[in-house]
Amino acid sequence: MSELSVASARDNAISALTASGIESANVDAELLVGWVLGLSRGQVQAKAIIGTSISEPDAAALAAAVARRTAREPLQHITGLAPFRSFELAVGPGVFVPRPETELVAQFAIDALKAVAHGNPIGVDLGTGSGAIAIALATEVLHATVYGVENSAEAFVWTQKNFDSVAGANAHLVFGDLADALPELNGTVDVVISNPPYIPLGAIPRDPEVRLFDPAHALYGGVDGLDVVHLVSATAKRLLHPGGTLVVEHGELQGVAIASLLRADGWNAVATHRDLLGRDRSTTALR
Repeated sequence: MSELSVASARDNAISALTASGIESANVDAELLVGWVLGLSRGQVQAKAIIGTSISEPDAAALAAAVARRTAREPLQHITGLAPFRSFELAVGPGVFVPRPETELVAQFAIDALKAVAHGNPIGVDLGTGSGAIAIALATEVLHATVYGVENSAEAFVWTQKNFDSVAGANAHLVFGDLADALPELNGTVDVVISNPPYIPLGAIPRDPEVRLFDPAHALYGGVDGLDVVHLVSATAKRLLHPGGTLVVEHGELQGVAIASLLRADGWNAVATHRDLLGRDRSTTALR
């Protein structure tokens, strides 16, 4: 058998992924090669240029990984890792894979925590899932105390793992429902953020990676998608002190509805914000 080069292995993976309809085939292929070989994406590109070869065991492992990806299993489930802002999270079946657009939503909460005048701001992430947002707040605002709340036992396994490996002593994980979470903090919190389940029950996600692998618990928010948003609004009003900030991520077609919901609940300075593609992605408000 002739020796397989990194370049050929990458190109074969790109062809297979492209044939399965994966738009990010080039990126995914290089990330899978890198995962198998223990290399960064840049290192994969460099070794492809200089003609480095790949061993038969590594070629077999790559073929198995590519086969899983062509079946539309999320890349992050295959590698077990999901990048988020400056760190990587452990993810897998049972927990929602954090998305790049959520990194920008988290920035609103990070900025609000940094703007708090006193020395120990408090932030709460309702429905923290993998822990992505809560850990971002805790690691980027080190003088803040941050709480992540999660009620899914399947997700909590991953949340606990990520808090243990990435978060510092200023991050606290709570297993429980966001509707009645943290009563001891009532009226003392500076920032509440949530990326709740917001997909309407009748709106089936187009991407197989979402439809087949993300947990329904983290996706669907009732008939209109707003069931959990109502709970987030109520809990945030209870937790925040006057002037505190609420940040809610939502679908691109829900900005008007959520702004209306929050105004009806008595929130002030309600504003909807777009992501980098110009789609409504989050709404902020003041207590």
